[in-house]
Amino acid sequence: MTGQVLRETKFERINQKKRTRTELLKTARKMIEEGISFSVADVADASGISRATAYRYFSKPDDILREAALDAVAEQVHLSEDVSKNGTVEQRLDEMVGRIFRMVAENESVFRAFLAAAATNDQIPRTGRRLPWLSEALQPIEKKLPKPAYENLLAGLSLLTGIEAIIVLRDICAMDIDRGEKVVRWSAQAMLAKALAEAE
Repeated sequence: MTGQVLRETKFERINQKKRTRTELLKTARKMIEEGISFSVADVADASGISRATAYRYFSKPDDILREAALDAVAEQVHLSEDVSKNGTVEQRLDEMVGRIFRMVAENESVFRAFLAAAATNDQIPRTGRRLPWLSEALQPIEKKLPKPAYENLLAGLSLLTGIEAIIVLRDICAMDIDRGEKVVRWSAQAMLAKALAEAE
């Protein structure tokens, strides 16, 4: 197999794992909404996914409950209607970065636990929620930037919009959440300005 084929095959496997995880969480959320108590096996059976596969993603029901709850919270992260329709890319990015930061900060202990678990299990990739959010904010300039520049900007902004940034700001820089948010939003604007300046 060529290098490109290997990369595409690996990418498809990762996507399949993400789809499986998403389906398990979707089923769990439905069961939660219906007031049904469940085990990992119950969620697997209801999803049409093998129990062995489900246990590779979630070892106990509490793991599913926590992430399903966060999925529900994450669905609330989006641009306001006014900014989505009329905002500049700077305004769109500032609002989105602020919303992501506050969502993570409000669920800090859960995100820290997820990060610790991910550090010891590299088999199951975490869902990259921040990438679609940031892409939504950057939509007005996606076609204006060269693809490598756009991808670099997206990657750089990803560093600012997760629990990793809060850990650095709180644990290493000893900042409170309010000041940390200001630093993250300032950094996002600096990255955006740099990318736009280099594209001129």
